[in-house]
Amino acid sequence: MKHNIKFLLFATLLWSTSLYSASKAFIHTSDGIEEIRTEEIDSIKTINNELQFMHTGDPFKQIDISQIDSITFFTYEDEQPVGKIVGGDISMLPRYEAKGNPYYDINGNRVKPLEFFKELGWNSMRVRLFVEPNKASREDIGSGVVQDLPYVIQLGKKIKAAGFKFMLDFHYSDSWADPAKQTIPDSWKWANASALNDTLYHYTKRCLNAMKREGLEPDFIQIGNEISYGMLWNIGKCYPSGDQNWNVFAGFLNSASKACREICPKAKIIIHIERSGQPDVCYNFYKRIQDHHVDYDIIGLSYYPFWHNDLNVLGNTLNKLENGFPDKPVQIVETAYYYQWYPNDGIDHDFRNKWPATPEGQRKYSEDLINELKKHSNVNALYWWFPEENGNGVIDNWINRGLFDDNNGKALPAIYELGKFK
Repeated sequence: MKHNIKFLLFATLLWSTSLYSASKAFIHTSDGIEEIRTEEIDSIKTINNELQFMHTGDPFKQIDISQIDSITFFTYEDEQPVGKIVGGDISMLPRYEAKGNPYYDINGNRVKPLEFFKELGWNSMRVRLFVEPNKASREDIGSGVVQDLPYVIQLGKKIKAAGFKFMLDFHYSDSWADPAKQTIPDSWKWANASALNDTLYHYTKRCLNAMKREGLEPDFIQIGNEISYGMLWNIGKCYPSGDQNWNVFAGFLNSASKACREICPKAKIIIHIERSGQPDVCYNFYKRIQDHHVDYDIIGLSYYPFWHNDLNVLGNTLNKLENGFPDKPVQIVETAYYYQWYPNDGIDHDFRNKWPATPEGQRKYSEDLINELKKHSNVNALYWWFPEENGNGVIDNWINRGLFDDNNGKALPAIYELGKFK
């Protein structure tokens, strides 16, 4: 009874001080997260160990008090619509700068990358975070797996100081997390599903607390990277077309989301997949996310035409998402295109006849992509993946999809197209 009385006093005070400034609340329970619009609430009562939310004198939601972990409020200010966003995943920029590789504009004038991106109209940057990247394979480290927490904090502070928004991309792995692999971090491999839930929650919370202590608070947080088939395999592996493991996977997402809401309540939470080339699969994934009451704000997609097909397919995907989830903005959090050569293998669609692997072909791809995205009012962001790629000495092999020429460090024409999305 003491617990109930204390909780009621706390909840009543919290609600009364937040009711007129908040637009919604998330009730975190052991079963998941309940979202409640505060304008629907007249009062709250406790009856038979339940917290009852009243509207016009009648309860419309009852929650067992013993199951409530926390309540998070969101203000109307937090929900102001986000303007158009243009940016890039610049996770390797510190390594190029430390190596001394010079950056130039298209005319050969030396530039500082962050200042240059700002001049081009970019307004947000994305950085990936691995759990213990020093445990990744030599090959993966050589391809860019180096971002531990101190690295991300240092880069994130520079990004914010330069006036950009900051997107944090949790990989929840020691190395690349993508549709082919979602490997449990080495130090978490002892855990079962229940323990992984706790570990995921506390790890996310610890990272965000460390950032806030340094004055760095993300504006956007990805809880997982390209997680079409779940995360933390095989415990959290699942498929959009099957029922197996969805409760486990959704539990992982809600644990991560809960930590984000508690530590960075103003940050928008992104759930990111790469099925942009399969409209039905993409829709089914987010429908399952919805059915499992996963708490998030934004749909994040990867779109690379050589893997995900032509722009009309992307357009169909965006239409299905807008019709099915009209309250969820969509962000293209990764895209890129080749400017020198196509690889001999590892691609599914060859668009060299439409967009040659040349600087002009890359520019035309960017122009056509932006024209397609502007047809869809639900899309509010476009990020280029690895725009800072620039020459030798940082990664083992050129990926050849950046926005600076690896041969001379000069900006490519496509970099000037991206600001037109805004």
